[in-house]
Amino acid sequence: MKRLLIAAAALLALATQAVPSFAAEGMPGATVRPDGRVAPGDRKARFEQWCQDNPEKCRELKAKAEQRREECKANPEKCRAEAKARREQWCKDNPEKCRDMKAKAEQRREECKADPAKCRPARQPG
Repeated sequence: MKRLLIAAAALLALATQAVPSFAAEGMPGATVRPDGRVAPGDRKARFEQWCQDNPEKCRELKAKAEQRREECKANPEKCRAEAKARREQWCKDNPEKCRDMKAKAEQRREECKADPAKCRPARQPG
């Protein structure tokens, strides 16, 4: 189940990258962080708005995402290998951002080790 959720989250994240950055175009109420990223809640709202504006494309995208989830459920090792390859390629293409991302992840791991109560509870296997 957790693999399915991870795959769904990854597909949603990839899908939202296909949507133009409304915040950069001055969409009223859009929130952009100082580092230029969009807050997760805003990303979801933008995607929902995009789906309202493009219902056919949205259905196609969701069907494709569901198909991918099923493929990953049937062959999780292949999906993990593909995700790893995409991350490695992204890191090759964006070495500075990759170092920053890895440093932030390591810092978060250390913070969670030091005070697990501040972090989300450990996920249960399966």
